[in-house]
Parts: sequence; C-alpha cells; structure tokens
Amino acid sequence: MDDNQQRQPDIFDKLVHLKIFRWFEPFFQKNREVLMYLFFGVMTTLVSFLTAGISKYLLELAGLGKDPVSVLSTLISWICAVTFAYVTNRIWVFDSKVKGAKGILAEMVSFYGGRVFTLLVEMGMMWLGYSVMGINYWVTKIVANIVVLVLNYVISKLFVFRKNKTDKEKG
Repeated sequence: MDDNQQRQPDIFDKLVHLKIFRWFEPFFQKNREVLMYLFFGVMTTLVSFLTAGISKYLLELAGLGKDPVSVLSTLISWICAVTFAYVTNRIWVFDSKVKGAKGILAEMVSFYGGRVFTLLVEMGMMWLGYSVMGINYWVTKIVANIVVLVLNYVISKLFVFRKNKTDKEKG
C-alpha cells in the first residue's frame, strides 16, 4: 500500500471529495505532497510576513535603526513561521509517522536545525537588500522568502521527513 492508502482522510481529502472539487481530486491525490507544501508554504509566508510587519512596526516605534529592525524582525518572524511550518509539514505535507517524545524531539531538532541555515540565508538577504542596498523592505522580503521556500522543501524532503525503511518501521 502507498502512503495515500494507509493514512486516514483528512480535511483536505474531504474538501477535494466535495462535488464541486471532484474534478481536481485525482490531480490532488497524485500531487498531494507538492500541493500541500505549496499551500502551507504560502500560509507560512503569510505568518512570516504578518509577524515581520508587526515586529518591524514595534521595533521602529521603539526607535531602533534599520540594521536592528531588519535582523530582529526577521528573527521573530522566523521563530513564528518555523513553528507553524513544522506542525503543518509534520501533519499534512510529509505525514510523519515518528512517534514518542524522543522521536518527535529528534525530528523537531532536525527540522529547526535545517531551518537555521535558511534563517541565515534570509537574514543575509534582508541585510544586504534592505540595509545595504536600500531595496524596499517588502520586495527584499518576497525575494528572500522565495529562495527560502525552495531550500526548505529540499531540506525537509531529503533530510527531515525522508521516507525510508527505518521511518516506515516506526509507523
């Protein structure tokens, strides 16, 4: 049995099974992982932008300059977005079978560890684009997030939620 047959239908399966979306259901089931990653990637980006905007506003209100604002707002948005991404990737994108506190903790450490690299990429892009080159904050943020989205998928797919014999035995 493949992964789609083993797991219980979730809210997304139920939505595409509604009469209005049935035409889309075969495509969805065939491409579920990528479609779910893209959907939750967009949602994670919204979480990132929302928390970046709020923290940028509050940090500027506190009188901080461009450098601390770009770095701190990116760090705050990263923590919020990565937490959201871990939960959604674990449950809906990669359908993690890891169980138990020790296994989940190891998975989380791996996930957050992979995101540290992309955090540094994003922070570097924000500093270079916004602080040094003076490019609009949101233009820089959008470009940085596209790069980060691609890198995060590769890291998650190849290192964090990879499907191998050991993972299948845990499930």
